[in-house]
Amino acid sequence: MSVISSSAPIQPPSDEELVLKVIPMPADCNANGDIFGGWVMAQVDLAGSVIPARYADGRMATVAVNEFIFKQPVRVGDILSFYSKLTRLGRTSMTVKVEVYAERFRAQGQFVKVTEASLTYVAIDDQGKPREIPRPQA
Repeated sequence: MSVISSSAPIQPPSDEELVLKVIPMPADCNANGDIFGGWVMAQVDLAGSVIPARYADGRMATVAVNEFIFKQPVRVGDILSFYSKLTRLGRTSMTVKVEVYAERFRAQGQFVKVTEASLTYVAIDDQGKPREIPRPQA
């Protein structure tokens, strides 16, 4: 995994919701000692589904990964914080932005942005067909 941005410590976003925290373990590593990108992607999908689940009021499915950027490697022992924000609410689908910040094992309290993604989820019925997302009653 190539590094495409600075690893200078930053603060996590204040306008997004913390939806998941997880610590990757040695079983999640590739041969280079970095965490598998696919493992990170799976965690992002889980984190991304938290806010849409509040709107879907039932089954939903991931239908698109619109963007996925690995900014820094993730290492064993990092504390990963997943922040999410609803960016679009459509008739049957919702798009969320997910940002992942790592607190390095020996530098807790200092955050480095490691991944960002945009995912789209669709509300589905029992047959797996898109269904309208319920709107709150006024």
